[in-house]
Amino acid sequence: MRARLALAVSGQVCELREVVLRAKPQGLLQASPKATVPVLVLPDGTVLEQSLDIMRWALAHNDPAGWLSPSQGDEAAMLALIAECDGPFKQALDRCKYPSRYPDADGALARVQAVEWLQGLEARLVDQPFLFGNHAALADMAIAPFVRQFAGIDADWWGAQPWPKLQAWLAQWQAGALFESVMPKLDAWVDGTVGVRFPFQHPLPAA
Repeated sequence: MRARLALAVSGQVCELREVVLRAKPQGLLQASPKATVPVLVLPDGTVLEQSLDIMRWALAHNDPAGWLSPSQGDEAAMLALIAECDGPFKQALDRCKYPSRYPDADGALARVQAVEWLQGLEARLVDQPFLFGNHAALADMAIAPFVRQFAGIDADWWGAQPWPKLQAWLAQWQAGALFESVMPKLDAWVDGTVGVRFPFQHPLPAA
């Protein structure tokens, strides 16, 4: 999702191909032997296989909302927080969300670890509406999708936590037009067919 967010806000037009990983199309395997998503194939043949790399590539071309220019801190500070999200928090999230995949993991410990990290986000938001100041930036958009996943594990539990700032931050993001614009579900792409124009309001450039 976060790659779509950056592509949409920056207006970088591409051909979007929705794939089902349990039935990986040959086109995905040819583009990226790693065969994970997202994958962005650039016009010069360069392949980006990490969502954060796609976000930074898109914003380097056009950053109208100033995601790379937070009002507090800088890109390096944001990348450090995102690394915490993508590392320890994501590991804890996966063990809470998919316990059957990690039968040897301590689910209770994973939740404690996730909660400790989320409390740090709450503390960041006490005196400012976004993670790095007064406007949404790269860190907000890269981290929010994973916080959304955690909140969705048990909505009642999430709503009962003493995190009013974090809960409001997530709710505001989910209610935003940008979030809505990248959420439509697509049919699975089939080899040999054309994908969908994305962002959805833009035409694909002429061949």
